[in-house]
Amino acid sequence: MKRAAKGKTAGKVAKLPVVADVPQLLRTSVRMLEEKSTKKDRDNLARFGIAAAKPFGVSMSNLQAIAKSVGRNHELAEALWQTGRYEARMLATLVDEPSLVTAAQMERWCRDFDNWGICDTACFFLFDRTPHAWGKVSKWAGSREEFVKRSAFALIASLAVHDKASGDGPFLDALPLIERAASDERNFVKKGVSWALRVTGRRSHALNKATIAVSRRLAESPGTSERWIGKGALRELTSPVVARALARK
Repeated sequence: MKRAAKGKTAGKVAKLPVVADVPQLLRTSVRMLEEKSTKKDRDNLARFGIAAAKPFGVSMSNLQAIAKSVGRNHELAEALWQTGRYEARMLATLVDEPSLVTAAQMERWCRDFDNWGICDTACFFLFDRTPHAWGKVSKWAGSREEFVKRSAFALIASLAVHDKASGDGPFLDALPLIERAASDERNFVKKGVSWALRVTGRRSHALNKATIAVSRRLAESPGTSERWIGKGALRELTSPVVARALARK
C-alpha cells in the first residue's frame, strides 16, 4: 500500500490522559489533525489518486503519532468515523479496538469507502485483526461496488502479511476468488486483486507454487485485465528476491 509523503515533521505527540468524555476526546483529536495539516499533504492526496472527502491533509506518519497519543478507544473511533472527514476516518481505523469491531460495523464502514486509501488502511490496520475477516472476504469478493470488492482483496493481502495463526488452507481457498475477480477491469479492483495474488504467493512455498499456477493461467488469458495481473504477478513470484525470502522460511 502506498504511503503519502510526509508533511509537517512527525515528532512526538504527548500521550493524552485517559478521558471518558468521548466528545472531548473527539474535539482534541480533530484539533491535533488540524495542527498537523499541510497543503502539501492535501495536494499529495490527488497525486496518489485519492479522492478524499473534506481532507485535512495529514501524513500517515503524523496520523500514527496522533493515534499513539490518543490510544485505543472504540467509541472514539466511531465518533471519528461519523465526521465523514478523510483523516478522521483514517485515525478511526488506527485507534479502534479490533476485538470490539462487529461484523455489522465492518459492513457499515465498508459501504462508506470512497477511495483506495481508506479502504486499504482499514483492511491493513483493523479489519484483518478481527474474527470476521475471512467471512467478509468471501462476501465482499462478489460485490458490484468497486471499493467494497477491492476490500475483499485488500483483506486477503493484509491477512497474508499479519495472520500468523492460519495455515495455507484459507489462502488456497481464496485463490478461486482472486482468479474470478481478475476479469474486473476497474482500476482499483484489478490492483487489489494483483496485490492479493502477489502477497499470498510470498507467504509459503506451497502458496508460491499455487499462485504461480494461477498467474500463468491469467497471463495466457485473452482478457487484458487478467493478462496484466498474471504477467505482473508471475514476474514477482518467480523472481530471485521472492525465492530467497521463501528459502529463509
